[in-house]
Amino acid sequence: MARKSNADTAANPGRLKQIALTYKMTRRADSKIGLIIAGVGIVTFGVFLAIGFLIGHPVYLGILGFLVAFLAMAIVFGRRAERAAFGQMEGQPGAAAAVLDNVGRGWTTTPAVAMNRNQDIVHRAVGKAGIVLVAEGNPNRLKTLLAAEKKKMARIMPEIPVHDIIVGTGEGEVPLKKVRTTLMKLPRVLAGPQVTQVNDKLRAMGDLMSNMPLPKGPMPKGMRMPRGGKMR
Repeated sequence: MARKSNADTAANPGRLKQIALTYKMTRRADSKIGLIIAGVGIVTFGVFLAIGFLIGHPVYLGILGFLVAFLAMAIVFGRRAERAAFGQMEGQPGAAAAVLDNVGRGWTTTPAVAMNRNQDIVHRAVGKAGIVLVAEGNPNRLKTLLAAEKKKMARIMPEIPVHDIIVGTGEGEVPLKKVRTTLMKLPRVLAGPQVTQVNDKLRAMGDLMSNMPLPKGPMPKGMRMPRGGKMR
């Protein structure tokens, strides 16, 4: 019990620090975040407290209102923090890979399976919906990368459905903040063991970037592929 208590105590400062860092990051993009969160909390608590006085139970409704207000503040903060994070990543090479890393269980992501010197990138996600190629960069140049990668997948595993997504704000493109939702809406056509087999086969093949160190998440805008590197 003592060990568990010590572990919880050590973990709390870490969580609080993470919340503080998230708040600072969000405030840089959303200067009114503090006022909005406070407003949500005050209004929610005030409504419950007023109802409590009306029905003659201000203490009970006050306690309930406090808990609901805290929950409402957390939800609003989480959504605005997520929006701010997407806003900061928008347009950065490798941003889609960072989103794919957080899609959730059941998906295996391989970043940068195809790339050119202009930082147009194709990432791959494998799940029960099949293979999903997520591309970011110039839509015209990406067509060539996607076509080559889809042809490769069709040749190796013709029975597995292959979807493609181009990240962007243009017609037919998917905004960065909607990439996860788009993946989750794809029809599930593979069973768990089939997904494992697909991943094993792709892993055995190796990828274009398997021997090249890449930064996790969005890459610096000035980064270029080395001239001696292999290209598609």
